[in-house]
Amino acid sequence: MNREPDFLQNLQTELSNGRLWFDRAVVLMYAVAAGLLVVAFTLLSDWSFSLFEALYGYNPWLVLLWTPALTAAIVWLTRRDFPGAAGSGIPQVMAALDPATPPESRSRFVSLRLALAKMGLAAGGMLAGLSIGREGPSVQVAAGVMHHARRWIRPESGMNAHALLVAGGAAGIAAAFNAPLAGVVFAIEELSRKLAMRGSGLIIVAIVLAGLIGVSVFGNVSYFGVIKVPPLGWAAVLPGLAVALLCGLLGGVFSRLLAASLTGSPDRISQWRQRHPVRFAAAGGLVIAVIGLASQGATFGAGSGAVMQMLAGETEVPSLYVLLKFIATWLAAWCGVPGGIFAPSLSIGAGVGHNVAELVSPELGAALIAMGMTAFLAAVTQAPLTAFIIVMEMVDGRAMVFSLMLAAMLASLVSRLLSRPLYETLAQHLVNSLPTSAAAPEPQPAAERPAPN
Repeated sequence: MNREPDFLQNLQTELSNGRLWFDRAVVLMYAVAAGLLVVAFTLLSDWSFSLFEALYGYNPWLVLLWTPALTAAIVWLTRRDFPGAAGSGIPQVMAALDPATPPESRSRFVSLRLALAKMGLAAGGMLAGLSIGREGPSVQVAAGVMHHARRWIRPESGMNAHALLVAGGAAGIAAAFNAPLAGVVFAIEELSRKLAMRGSGLIIVAIVLAGLIGVSVFGNVSYFGVIKVPPLGWAAVLPGLAVALLCGLLGGVFSRLLAASLTGSPDRISQWRQRHPVRFAAAGGLVIAVIGLASQGATFGAGSGAVMQMLAGETEVPSLYVLLKFIATWLAAWCGVPGGIFAPSLSIGAGVGHNVAELVSPELGAALIAMGMTAFLAAVTQAPLTAFIIVMEMVDGRAMVFSLMLAAMLASLVSRLLSRPLYETLAQHLVNSLPTSAAAPEPQPAAERPAPN
C-alpha cells in the first residue's frame, strides 16, 4: 500500500540538502538576470526607435540614406563577428535544443556574448527604422543568460542544459510581453514538446520570476491596455471568420516566403544575396525606406504604436498598410538583420482586422483587430495556443477568450495547408548548416541529456 507522505521527514530532507538549494538559487538568480537584461533591451530598443522618429521628423528624406547605410553596416558586422545573432532568435534556441546539435556547438546559437550582441544589433535595426520586433530576440537573449548557469549547477540537480534553454527562452517571452502565462505555454508548445517533471516546477518559477522583473519596471499593465469589446453576437460571426481566414492565408504565404528566402531558394535574387549580402542589405534597406515614405511613416518600426492607435480608434491606417507592412517585414528579415517578427506580425494582423471592420462593421473594430492580431501571429508561427494567450494577455481580452481561441486555431489550420512550421524549418536549416563533424549526433553525457519524464 502507498503510505501518506510524512510532512516532517520530507521537510527535513528538503532543508538538509544544501547543495540542492544552492542549485535552485543559482537558477533563480540567473532568471532575475535574464529578466533584467530583457528589460534593458526593451529600454534600449525604445530609445533607439525614438531617435529614428526624431530623424524622420526632422527630415523624412534622410531615411533614403540613413536606413540603407545602417542596414548594410548591421549585416556586415553580424556576418563578420556574430553570425549566430542574425534573424529572429527563436530558431537559434530551437536549434540549440535539437538533439542533433552537440553540446559543444550550442554556443554557436546561444551564449552571453551572442545575447549582448543581439541586443546591440537589434537596437541598431530599430535605429534604422526597420520593421522588426524585439520579442524574438528577447528569447535568444534570455536563453543565452540561462544557458550560462549550467557552469554552476550539478548534473543531478534536474536542470540540465535542455531545461535551462527552455526556461530562458520562455522567460524572454514572459518578460518581453509582460505575459508570464504566455511564457509557460511558449515553453511547452514551441521550445519543448515535453517538460521534465523533475525540473518543471523550477522552470515555471524561473519564467514567472523573469516576467515579474518586467512587471516591476513597467507596471502590472497590459501591453496594449484594455480593449473595449462590444457585445459579440451572430453579426460578428462572418466578419470574424473573414479575418481569421484572411490572416490564415496571408500568414501562410508570409511563413512560406520567409522560409524560402532564409533557407536559400534557387532564384537569382537569392543567389545574388548569397554572393553580395551587404549590397543586398543596402538595397533592401532602401526599399524599406521608400515603403516607409510611401506609407507616411506607418511601416517603420515594430508597429506597436500603430496597433495601440488602431485599438483606440484614433488612427486612419493607409489603405495599403497590410501589404506594405508585409513587404517591409519580409525584406528586413531577408536582409539578415537581427530582429524578430512577433510585433510586426501583430501589426499586420491588426491591419487586416481594421480593414475588415471598416468594410462591414466599424463598431466591431477593437474585437476584429484583436482577432486579426491573434490569427496572423498563429498563422505565421503555427503555435495557436501561444498566439492566443499572448494577445489575450496583451489586450486584457478575457471577454474574448473563445473568439481569440477560435481565430488562432482556424488561422493556424489554414496556414498549415500552405507552409511548414516556420521556426522549425529555420531551426533545422541552422542545424543542417553546422560543419559535418559538429552536426553529426554524438552520445551526450548525462549532464546534457534531458531528464526523464
